Amino acid sequence: MSYHFSKTVAVDFQAAVDKVTAELKARGFGILTQIDVRQTLKAKLDVEFRPYLILGACNPPFAYQALQAEDKIGTMLPCNVIVQQHTDGSIEVSAVDPVASMAAVANAELVGVAEEVRSRLRAVIDAM
Repeated sequence: MSYHFSKTVAVDFQAAVDKVTAELKARGFGILTQIDVRQTLKAKLDVEFRPYLILGACNPPFAYQALQAEDKIGTMLPCNVIVQQHTDGSIEVSAVDPVASMAAVANAELVGVAEEVRSRLRAVIDAM
């Protein structure tokens, strides 16, 4: 089982960020966090890195359901979506597979939530 869904897209980096943000919003997700890995590595380590952005996406109703079922599930929230530019210039968008990540938790109440979130995140990647 893979732990992510990914797709290479034929747009520039910022257009991919804008598109994935819009696709997430259309499926009930908001962006809680945004980590610019390139900028962080430059500031903390003084190293050059390719464009790489981590978006912490959250769908509040599903997050609430998951938190009601498992009080420590917050360690796996929000759902991370990344946009990265590879060394060849290609842009790839990836999302975590919540079914794979939540498989580590033995709680049957999470299965339905994880499957619905998986379906929505897969649709986001497919729409890119």
